[in-house]
Amino acid sequence: MSVASPCINICHMSPDTGWCEGCQRSIDEITCWSRATDTERRQILVAVADRRELLGLAPLVQSEGAGA
Repeated sequence: MSVASPCINICHMSPDTGWCEGCQRSIDEITCWSRATDTERRQILVAVADRRELLGLAPLVQSEGAGA
């Protein structure tokens, strides 16, 4: 099973952080997601979790199988 995308359909790039305000990924992380290996996707999700913690946001709930 592939690693699910953290996209929650709130797609707006923050001018302060440079991350999507919905999923906290960078433009590069968003655009490479469809080509990324599961290992690379997990690395992105670790970065997303760190960013969400830094911003004081709740962790995203991930499910296997979806991928955008």
